[in-house]
Amino acid sequence: MTAGFLTSDNLVDWDFHPLKDVPIYDYAPDVRVIGEYIYFSASSKSKNCSFFRTKDPIQEEFEEIPGDFPFWDPNLFVDDDGRIYFYWGCSNLTPIYGVELNPEDMKPIGMPVELIFGKPAVHGYERNGEHHVFGRTPEQIEEMVQAYAESGSVPEEKLKLLRIALGSDPYIEGAWMDKYNGKYYLQYASPATEVNVYSDGVYVSDKPLGPFALARNNPYSYKPGGFIPGAGHGSTLEDKLGNRWHAASMRVSVNHPFERRMGLWPAGFDQDGELFCNQRYGDWPMKIEQAAMNPWSNPEWMLLSYGKPARASSYEAGKEASKATDESIQSWWKAVSNQPGEWLEVDLNHVCDVHAVQINFADDQLNLTIPEGVTPMENGELRKTKRYIDGRKHVTRWLLEGSVDGTDYFVIEDKSGADSDLPHDLVVKEAGVTARFVRCTVKELPYHQNACISGLRVFGIGEGKQPDKITGVQTKLLSELDLSVSWASVNAVGYNVLWGFAPDKLYHSYMVLGKSQVDIGALIKGQSLYVRVDAFNEKGITEGDVYRVIE
Repeated sequence: MTAGFLTSDNLVDWDFHPLKDVPIYDYAPDVRVIGEYIYFSASSKSKNCSFFRTKDPIQEEFEEIPGDFPFWDPNLFVDDDGRIYFYWGCSNLTPIYGVELNPEDMKPIGMPVELIFGKPAVHGYERNGEHHVFGRTPEQIEEMVQAYAESGSVPEEKLKLLRIALGSDPYIEGAWMDKYNGKYYLQYASPATEVNVYSDGVYVSDKPLGPFALARNNPYSYKPGGFIPGAGHGSTLEDKLGNRWHAASMRVSVNHPFERRMGLWPAGFDQDGELFCNQRYGDWPMKIEQAAMNPWSNPEWMLLSYGKPARASSYEAGKEASKATDESIQSWWKAVSNQPGEWLEVDLNHVCDVHAVQINFADDQLNLTIPEGVTPMENGELRKTKRYIDGRKHVTRWLLEGSVDGTDYFVIEDKSGADSDLPHDLVVKEAGVTARFVRCTVKELPYHQNACISGLRVFGIGEGKQPDKITGVQTKLLSELDLSVSWASVNAVGYNVLWGFAPDKLYHSYMVLGKSQVDIGALIKGQSLYVRVDAFNEKGITEGDVYRVIE
């Protein structure tokens, strides 16, 4: 919904280009390079969805290839032999489908094949709800159904479908296909985009249309903790240097249930062909080298700002300065005015070697007026929303300063005259700057909104020594799908709980802040399980021992 796309030559610097001659208001667009063309398709349930292609999306127009049927969450895949396959699906009623397409006209060859259904009774990670705990009881669901039934003459079959739609069955959606060493890896998202446990799972087959079997490492993309959680509905790609990456959506869900951001993480296939994604420190600054990279490298700079004292020029009740250091994108500091000069400052409590500052601006229930002469696009397919993509130029301008003593300040970065609009900006100082206080003064924001910052996050190296090694680890199976892990607290800022089906495949992680216990609801019924708890502070990371939970 940006009416455009980003390109990069190095995965660090990105340029925006407008999209032309494609349905920019349709949802969940897919792109795939096939031969000398790049193909674009997007979702609609009320009309046949077309395919669009071009040899140069920056300079040339797209050619439309009329479609034959509606679909949602599309994904095109071209096999080594040139045959084209198509996958789609987004529902808690129906599965992920697949079909072969004719390369000449993109028409289906044969009937669609049902490929992936949800199995939440076996796959713990597919269970719906925040932390996999659903928010509605059966009684509440039935009350909602009966209230709808009283609105008029409603067929029983429709009420049955409504019960399912309102229930806890997971959405199975967001298909993506990769081929590796002759195997087909069909990836999918569940259980719902607005929960912290939104994830990507993967099935494997010898054939592009199956039958598919669940891979052992699942969900391979899963980020339930940290500053911004969620890691679902993604795509897995290989860069020009042979590194693999996984891009997926991350949850905000404050202004709207589907309010999201984009995440990018190192990924790959291990020696046994298991697809993995490293999200252990998945919302921290990450070094990207223009070379073959180790996908399991730890971050060089540590989080310095969590829980630190903060003050501001002003604040609204309930949106104090401390909200910008609580490591939650769902809470933020908000100034009382929209005038230039409102500021937020974090006190790191001691002088640190600061290497990066991430400024995360938030939107706070903006009540915007649609420009005169503009008709919002109607879309009754998704919560009866109307959409308008604002193509006008906006800017986000600020001044970032540092200080050792809180009296004399120096400039870290000055974007007072910036021509860009970056709601999440990262200032990197490779050589480091010495500072205890970090202050951001807001100059201008889109729509003249009040300054809102959900995270003034500072990274670098602090004082002291690395954390002690974790001891006292206790594990308790709460069910066949749920595990409780606790440990003895140490001199840590936070912890990473890692788990996997083998002691050398601890590919899943859950970042925990402010406590020494966590419940993990993403287990697979009957699968072996190993756990490790790492500690991190402002000086570094200390790995724990591996414990066997289920053999």
